[in-house]
Amino acid sequence: MESELSKLNEEIIYLKDHFEFLLANRDSLLKFADYDKYSFDGAFSSNTPKNPKKLSSVVILNTTPDYDLAMKNVLVTNALDSLFDQTSEKYPIIAQVYFNAIDQVSRVFPAYDAKALLDPNLDLTTFNFFYQADFNHNPKKGPVWIPEVYIDPAGRGWILSLVHPVLEGDKLYAVLGIDITVEEIISRYLESKEGEYLIVNSKGDIVGGKAAAIEALSFPPLLNHVYIETISADNFRISDFNLFNSKNREVREMALSIILKKQDHFLFEDEFSPDAAYAIPFTFLDWYLIKIETKTP
Repeated sequence: MESELSKLNEEIIYLKDHFEFLLANRDSLLKFADYDKYSFDGAFSSNTPKNPKKLSSVVILNTTPDYDLAMKNVLVTNALDSLFDQTSEKYPIIAQVYFNAIDQVSRVFPAYDAKALLDPNLDLTTFNFFYQADFNHNPKKGPVWIPEVYIDPAGRGWILSLVHPVLEGDKLYAVLGIDITVEEIISRYLESKEGEYLIVNSKGDIVGGKAAAIEALSFPPLLNHVYIETISADNFRISDFNLFNSKNREVREMALSIILKKQDHFLFEDEFSPDAAYAIPFTFLDWYLIKIETKTP
């Protein structure tokens, strides 16, 4: 699982390098720009997800300090559409590829119904998928996996994001992002694996897992919260499925042993609890893969 996800680190660096090349050659690119590729209805590009052309959803939010300059940056970055498409085709696990810029330009591939879902008065720089990659949070200016999953407002359930800053000269211009659905992670890596597994983050939130593993720890089934809502605030997940908040004392002790004490196993004693839990930390994510051994009847 980690070996495949780690390839996305290389991919987002590849995208970043191309993005910065476009910015460095903006004057030359503007001379040959395709001014007809996108038309706009207010803040939003007028193309829809049903458009047969492989276009992104492009938005210039009302909070942009300079609309004309932002529009020029849209023209300069139009070439990213084909790169985003190639990345999506290369890695089927990817849900979307995008960037959000300091001038309040957003480009998301594949296209979605941005007009219905996005408040045009937002400040993109206040969202975790932007500021987690800024120089304060990411002084090394490299790829960053955001450990907290969040509910995707476009209706794809829990989302895991990889982000990377894009520089123009020595200044931050944009943040690239690659999103993966947790549902895809579970179905790809856990469902076919024998045994009862779950994934938790360093705060004790259950990111996902097999139903039997989650229910064995006295939690109800973890639904893949899929619904539509307007993007209006930071998307950090507030979890109702946190090991430290469990009503089961031994589950809380398990979380303490594995997450805080860094032990690789925990043995349960209560007859209504599972038999044991075995944990392996992820290398590049602050997550833990936990196998739950249930009592045999």
